[in-house]
Amino acid sequence: MATLKSGAHIVLGDWAALEKDAHAVRYAVFVQEQKIPAELEWDVMDVQCLHAVAYDDNKQAIGTGRLLPDGHIGRMAVLASARSSGVGAAILRTLMEQAKLRGDKLVQLNAQQSAEPFYAREGFARDGEIFMEAGIAHICMAYQFS
Repeated sequence: MATLKSGAHIVLGDWAALEKDAHAVRYAVFVQEQKIPAELEWDVMDVQCLHAVAYDDNKQAIGTGRLLPDGHIGRMAVLASARSSGVGAAILRTLMEQAKLRGDKLVQLNAQQSAEPFYAREGFARDGEIFMEAGIAHICMAYQFS
């Protein structure tokens, strides 16, 4: 469990342990805020992933992300009230650390184009052209471990 400056902390676990809280954050961000159809948000990969959930001082879930078996990071979401607090970067770094610890040489993600600068600040580089997913412009990005 990683602790952030704000007192928030990140918990790692499988879908069985973190589904309730990860689901709540993803639903709020992707389905309610971004209007992505709920049927596009949930997939069979959730049970195969390592999940990270960030909690605030009141033990409320405020952010989440997942690491797939193939080294992709996905479903990164932070509640609007917690954005620009470092929570998203902490979740990303935690998942990257886990990928490196298990021996991955590279991590990849499909970023919403609007989030490209966030991932670039964390060392990710654009890898390909813009594409549409769930009606939102995305870009594939990659990070190579040294």
